[in-house]
Amino acid sequence: MTATRSSTKYGYPRGRRLATALLVPTLAGTALVACGAEAQGTQTTKVAGRSAGETTRDAKITWGTCPALADGQTRDPHLACGTLEVPLDYQNPGGTKIDVAVSRLSTAKPGKRRGVLLLNPGGPALGGLDMPETMASTLPKSVLNRYDLIGFDPRGVEHSTPQSCGLKDPTVTGLFPYPAADGSITKNVAIAEADAKQCADTVGKNLRYYNTANTARDMDRIRQALGEKKISYWGQSYGTYLGAVYRSLFQNHTDRMILEGNVDPTKVWADQVADTWGKGMADRFPDAARVAAAQNSTLKLGKNVAQVTHTYLTLADRLDRTPAAIPGASVSLDGALLRNMTYALLLHNNTLPVLAKFWKAADDLSHGSTTAADAAVLKEVFADTPSSPGIPADNQATMFMALTCGDAEWPHDVDGYATRTTADREKWPLTAGMPANIWACAFWNKPAEATVKVVPGGPRNTLILQNRRDNATPWEGGVGLHKALGDGSAFVGVDNGGHYTYNEGSTCADKTTVGFLTTGRLPGKDVYCTDVTRK
Repeated sequence: MTATRSSTKYGYPRGRRLATALLVPTLAGTALVACGAEAQGTQTTKVAGRSAGETTRDAKITWGTCPALADGQTRDPHLACGTLEVPLDYQNPGGTKIDVAVSRLSTAKPGKRRGVLLLNPGGPALGGLDMPETMASTLPKSVLNRYDLIGFDPRGVEHSTPQSCGLKDPTVTGLFPYPAADGSITKNVAIAEADAKQCADTVGKNLRYYNTANTARDMDRIRQALGEKKISYWGQSYGTYLGAVYRSLFQNHTDRMILEGNVDPTKVWADQVADTWGKGMADRFPDAARVAAAQNSTLKLGKNVAQVTHTYLTLADRLDRTPAAIPGASVSLDGALLRNMTYALLLHNNTLPVLAKFWKAADDLSHGSTTAADAAVLKEVFADTPSSPGIPADNQATMFMALTCGDAEWPHDVDGYATRTTADREKWPLTAGMPANIWACAFWNKPAEATVKVVPGGPRNTLILQNRRDNATPWEGGVGLHKALGDGSAFVGVDNGGHYTYNEGSTCADKTTVGFLTTGRLPGKDVYCTDVTRK
């Protein structure tokens, strides 16, 4: 569920890694692609179709230049951008309007074109204007020849009428409610209530309409504006839930759909966090612990998984009680930040060596002595990255709350959160009780509408890709989504760790994905790929 943009400085594949982990802004450092040469020739796509709640005006996108990039970032000159006007509230289509930013990379070839492939990188609350370029670098010609790639910033996110609560701590990780070292949640309750009040006082009730259901309705407006009878879709992480909601609301307009790193739509959102996060970390952590154990002669973290895990838990507890100042950084390393950085670096196999060195540096830092190698890895991990012009610092945090609190109502019983947190700390020590703890959603305004029920059946047109050891959206999420979609979906599980499945070393998964996009054929039964080659 929880992801943010990756950083190329860690060697993440530039091809498509737009979503890694919810971290301090220092890890959100991939280039936001936009537009250039093609966009200079302004053109308009228009269609007169109608969808639920549509106004009498035609949906249209005028293609032109894209938003400015952060310093040092580059873009594909062929990517074009534009905006689409949509209702804030689809139940009141004649009321307030907002803008949704859309991008297009025209890759389809005449005579081979099937349509468009709409893309979403997840988050919740990640922008997607750059996603066509990143996906284009990983997809073969057989796919690119058939689809124009379409990206968009979901409503309220980045360039789509961006929302801001004016949070004092603008980071998404500032929302993560790690209990005190002794397990107390008193401070978490105060922060959650304050964040909810801050959003209510600053943005007001309009924030209720920035939900997944309305984002799916925006997607159908994009379809109409592009002049397409149907759209194909590729959603990652939170984007799998968005895709499942779109499929349920607009089944007749859904072509081929790929859902990768999946959310169980029956657990939105309190149960998704509380029921899966701890197990996901427990399933994935040993992969990194083995990397650290293999380097025990230099890292001294332990000779096996059990020893490394003990070292890590001891370190986290020490930092919970006594945070350590990070040389050259504006933050101190406490237990929460250690856990969040670990979560982020577990999302990719090629960052596990960096994670092991980070643990060593953090352990040395907590003892008041760091080596030159420690300083280098700390500098790498906590390096500043430029922010995008015009985007509020707390935009992702604001919209993370808007979506997770606005899609479904959360429990309001504070004592219940305390009880569940205590049990969760004991069951899943790696996450220290955070997933079961109280979030701002416990004090949030009631959602604007009922949670969308993801329905089974319909056309068999959805491919579910799921890694066995995914710490962000665990295996059980993919199984749950497959069950919810029933015969309308096919399931491909992969014996791999990390948050992404396609282009991560499994020829079995890659061939199935590309074959589906090019031919429409899905496997006749569930597939489990065991051919992973480490990249």
